[in-house]
Formats: sequence, structure tokens, C-alpha cells
Amino acid sequence: MIPLDQIDPARHLLIAGPTASGKSALALAVAQGQGGLIVNADALQIWSCWRVLTARPGPAEEAAAPHALYGHVAPGATYSVGDWLREVAGLLDRRLIVVGGTGLYLTALTQGLAPVPPVPAEIRAEGDARLAQKEGLARMVADLDARTRARIDTRNPARVQRAWEVWTTTRRGLADWQDDTPPPLIAPADAQRILVTADRDWLAGRIADRFHLMMQQGALDEVRTMLPQWDPSRQWARAIGAPELVAHLQGELDLATAIDRAIIATRQYAKGQRIWFRGRMKDWMHLPADAKSTRGN
Repeated sequence: MIPLDQIDPARHLLIAGPTASGKSALALAVAQGQGGLIVNADALQIWSCWRVLTARPGPAEEAAAPHALYGHVAPGATYSVGDWLREVAGLLDRRLIVVGGTGLYLTALTQGLAPVPPVPAEIRAEGDARLAQKEGLARMVADLDARTRARIDTRNPARVQRAWEVWTTTRRGLADWQDDTPPPLIAPADAQRILVTADRDWLAGRIADRFHLMMQQGALDEVRTMLPQWDPSRQWARAIGAPELVAHLQGELDLATAIDRAIIATRQYAKGQRIWFRGRMKDWMHLPADAKSTRGN
């Protein structure tokens, strides 16, 4: 773990890293040693219905240092990165230790967020249908304005569909919206930014061990509690491992298979996180995870 004398207590601290890499333990150590408010930057840990399944800090950790924006959103609500930024803005009167694995939250915090209006559900559904058609991707690319088309990866279906949805909704290109991005809440110069990195095989072992521990701590009971209102289309239902455990409770999978699939899903999620970090956080300070000194999320 990084020595505390290498962390500037006069600035905000931002800690990113893949799931199970030990970043939450680092945040807690800094808060206990230097003070500061630990702020959640994990889009899955905001939901009140999931504590065990998302490896949210437990009562002991919350008693050891002040925490904010954990488990504060009810399952029936919707929540966006813009909502998160507005809540963080209300906490800036103190030193923050922002920790999490949702790259969009952290890049929006330090680079600003384009004020793109929400896309109506019917436009998103139309985008899904168009993309599924033969030559659908090429047609959507052709529909884009020239500036956006030149800026995005036109081979990435998700990026193209997002740009198409914005153009269809607003008749204004995504590039134009991005050019109007306001200043970030926390400029890079005002924070120390640490990216916890981890060897893939080491992290895979940690993920498996942690999921088995979650099961011992009651993850299945958490999912069983939410089963009567289960809706895979809702944001809260995206918790990693929840669909697999629901399938078990509904009689579709035996428990061992559900656990194996949940672990695989978590590893895939971690891979996506690492791809985001490599592409968007190249200028963050890299801190290799140490198997002997980091525990938890």
C-alpha cells in the first residue's frame, strides 16, 4: 500500500481501480490516517438494496471513517452520472476521497460532463432495432453529422448508436454537445489521482475468493429479498451476479453453476473497467495492487 507521506492531505484524493483490487481499503486507510470524506464512485454501490453483493463498505468501515453516496438510492429510482455529479458538488466544502470503479463518474468529475439531454426510450428502442438490421451500423454512421463522425470510433456500435440517438433526439451533433462541456468539478490540478492496477490472474483469483465470501455473508438472501420486484431492465438489477443468482432462485440454474457464471461475469466486468482506465486515465498515477496489503473492493 502506498505510504501516506506520498499522499497530499491538502488536496482531494481520487482512487480508481477494477473491482476487487483493494481500492476501498486504500481509501479507508487514507481517511483514518489523514482525514477526509470517502465518497462512492461506483454506480452499483449507490443502491440501497445491495450491500453484500456489491461489496459496499460494511458497518465497521462506515464507523471507522465518514462515507457518502453509498446505498442511498431506492431501487425504484433512476440515477445518472449527472445526478452523481450534483451530489458530489454539495460535498466540496471538505477534503474528499473519491473511490470507485465507474470510469464514467471519475472522468466526468475531472473532465466535465457534456450537457446532453436524455434520450427518450422510444428513440433508444429505434436505435436498437436499426443497429440489428443488415448494414445497420453503416447506415447509422451515414446519418451522423460530419464533425461527430470524424470524432468517434465508427466501428464501435455502442458509440455510434449513442451518437445517432443524440442526433435524432436533438438534431445537434454529439461533437457540438461535447464542445459545450462545462469545467470539471475537480480539476486534475486540484486532486491527487491514483489508479490501482492489478495483474489479471491475481485479480481473477481475488474476484473468485470474494464472490464465495459474499455468498457466505448473505448475497443469496439479498437477491431473494429483491426477487418479488425483479426486473432485469432496471438499473438496480445490473448488480454483477444478481441475474445469475436470480436464475438459481427461479430454478433455472443449480447454485454451483450460478456462482461460476457470476464469477465469470465479474471478471468480464473487470476487463471492461481496465479497458476504460487504459483509454481514459493514462495520466493518472499507477499503483500496482499488492496481494499482501490490499483487501476488499
